[in-house]
Amino acid sequence: MPPLPTVLMTDVVRSSHQGESHGGAYLVDLAAGTFDKVLDWNDIDIDWEGRGEGRGLRGIVFHHDEIFIAASDELCVFDRSFKLVRSYRNPYLRHIHETFLEGDRLFVVSTSFNAVLEFDITSEQFVSGVWLDASEPKPGPAGAKSLTLTPRPFDPNSTAGPPRGDKLHFNMVWRDAGKTLVSGVRLPMMVAIDGARLVPFARIPLWTHNCHPLADGMLFNSTADDAIVLADRNGHPRRRFQIPTYDPSELEHADLPEDYARQGFGRGLCVTDDGVIVGGSSPSTVTAYDLRTGEPLASVRMTRDVRNCPHGLEVWPG
Repeated sequence: MPPLPTVLMTDVVRSSHQGESHGGAYLVDLAAGTFDKVLDWNDIDIDWEGRGEGRGLRGIVFHHDEIFIAASDELCVFDRSFKLVRSYRNPYLRHIHETFLEGDRLFVVSTSFNAVLEFDITSEQFVSGVWLDASEPKPGPAGAKSLTLTPRPFDPNSTAGPPRGDKLHFNMVWRDAGKTLVSGVRLPMMVAIDGARLVPFARIPLWTHNCHPLADGMLFNSTADDAIVLADRNGHPRRRFQIPTYDPSELEHADLPEDYARQGFGRGLCVTDDGVIVGGSSPSTVTAYDLRTGEPLASVRMTRDVRNCPHGLEVWPG
């Protein structure tokens, strides 16, 4: 069996109320089957409407000895003991999902603006942004409708940025060969932003999270199917990794409407150098799988409350 990692997981407590914890971060030792809650995010100055929105903690990257963790509209920087040392805001950051580090540049998905912002860690400045202008679907052949997307660069330090409005529900950003890749739950593909052009990169199902290239294929949380999927770039599945679910009698708040919180909701995904896939699911559960066989190797559940939904998930650098 390949060695099992320790991972850092952030979560969002969906449908929580003021005065309650609405997310945090955990170090999860999959080999030992244990976890330690290292952050409890209980800031009351947030948007309490809807499912997740302003709650919780999200994408994670490690840069030297610091940990960058996204809140809904803020980049927070922690030391290795999880002490908050500084944070960064921008008017075009709202409902952040995932983040991606390339050198000293941090790419951040701003879901409420259908945008990706680029942050230079060295200069501590937001240096560029691009948003996807989504036109209304137009009738095509045989009455089919197609969505037109146009990448529009903008200066995140100006007032001439994108309008607020979540049309695509972007949740993932990746970098590949100098191009920015994005995907979201309302897009049937991952697309590459190549200057002023938008280029299809891979076919994926609707309602995916954490989609990214792996070898010559794509790995993603097929959240609608309660599974992690490894597929080719034409969307044909090669392997499925089933997300764990539990007897509802074991769970808390299992009677909430599924639009607000449900068990089996898959979000958070990373891969080790030893071929172990680690995925997150509700109620906050982290499960390791063997990439070669698809078999589950270990699973750690942190709570029985289905409102606790993993978001960011990264291998702890030790």
